[in-house]
Amino acid sequence: MMASDKKENCGLFGIFGAPDAVQKTYFGLHSLQHRGQESAGIASSDGEFIQCYKGMGPVSRVFRSGRDVLEKLANPIAIGHVRYSTTGSSKAVNTQPFMSEYSHGQIAIAHNGNLINASLLRDEYEAYGSIFKSTSDTEIITHLLAKPTHIGKPDPLAHVLNHLQGAYCLLFLYADRIEAARDPYGVRPLCIGRIGEGTYVVASESCAFDAVGAEFVREVEPGEIVRLDKDGITSRFFATPGSITPAHCTFEHIYFAKQSSTIFGENVHGFRKKLGRRLAVEHPAEADVVVPVPDSGTSAAIGYAEKSGVPFDMGIIRSHYVGRTFITPDQTLRELQVKLKLAIVREAVEGKRVVVVDDSIVRGTTTRGKIRALRKAGAKEIHMRVSCPPIRHPCFYGVDFPTREELLANNLDLEQIRDFLEVDSVGYMSLEGLLSCASQPAEHYCTACWNGKYKIPVDFAVNKFVMERYQMTIFDESAETNE
Repeated sequence: MMASDKKENCGLFGIFGAPDAVQKTYFGLHSLQHRGQESAGIASSDGEFIQCYKGMGPVSRVFRSGRDVLEKLANPIAIGHVRYSTTGSSKAVNTQPFMSEYSHGQIAIAHNGNLINASLLRDEYEAYGSIFKSTSDTEIITHLLAKPTHIGKPDPLAHVLNHLQGAYCLLFLYADRIEAARDPYGVRPLCIGRIGEGTYVVASESCAFDAVGAEFVREVEPGEIVRLDKDGITSRFFATPGSITPAHCTFEHIYFAKQSSTIFGENVHGFRKKLGRRLAVEHPAEADVVVPVPDSGTSAAIGYAEKSGVPFDMGIIRSHYVGRTFITPDQTLRELQVKLKLAIVREAVEGKRVVVVDDSIVRGTTTRGKIRALRKAGAKEIHMRVSCPPIRHPCFYGVDFPTREELLANNLDLEQIRDFLEVDSVGYMSLEGLLSCASQPAEHYCTACWNGKYKIPVDFAVNKFVMERYQMTIFDESAETNE
């Protein structure tokens, strides 16, 4: 994607039973950094007590003290989190893992997703005297776990999870174990890996396993709780398997996940190449070169070039010293950051008819800026090709799209979009074409951002800042140190 118009989820990593669990968590988080750069943290346990270190910024910045910090955290059980905020502002008080203490001891929670009933639950618990110290939906879960009537249930965690609505993958670090859970719709990915015979890991994406020498075992099933403890790995369900049709987020495959990952039963790179091949069939172009917008558009561009017979070239080069531009909240700064991040290779495009392949277009303003840069570099014609359908509706399940009014395709028809982007032609993947590339049945995917059909009932008053009723200013010396 050319701009920071859609924003990321979060990344989770957990490991049980390794003497270097914290170090492995650190490297696992590095491999998941593409899922969030606003904050990072690690919580670990020695079997009796939990300790936590977290702060604002990417993993390398938060843990810039390096070995000293990791050695202080060193324990055989650990979970970690990298965040992009989808509920609650990007501030130190909302960093994760979210650690608290209740009648059953210490607990640390790491969350990827979005609880669409968080505001209602908070209203209820505040009415009964609960005090909240953050504006994150994750904190709601700690209050649910601590409620006396919930603690008395045969399986308190399963009971609590059935109170949650929305998309969520969760890691719970107790003093003696890790519990990993995935919502009944399976919106976000969560997978299990193994190191040797007795060490198990869980992560948002399988690419994290490559970083720590783990082998992929399987994905956590929708509605499943996986427990990692001294006895190994066990599983139970808090939702009846097969009772709910999955709603896997197709944007995970299109943009969010790393190309080397396997999610929803399919390799990401392979899926994106299929999108590109299908896109070439649906929207061919008389052209001299196929150019991707790196990195998320590269695999689709390879597929487009293979199918069309038009040569592939890297006409746009990405700087790896500039982070994913979604972390910049201001549009002007975003556009400046894109200029630093993506550079045009004049020799690849000058005097040529260029097909530009991108994963999606959201607002379109920075996309237009890059098109202008291609024109300035001498591109003779520019044909924009997009490997997903036009985005016309907001997401409430963990993707921070702009408001519906800001979405380019919600306001303009195809001809107007072509004029706005200043391209010679524009072609979007059809929804049918997109779903035909997936390995699972079409009804197993969420398509709400394209067709407005929300599989999980949602209150359209929901927004990212719904939990921020009051302006809180908290000065946290330790958090400042990490920034």
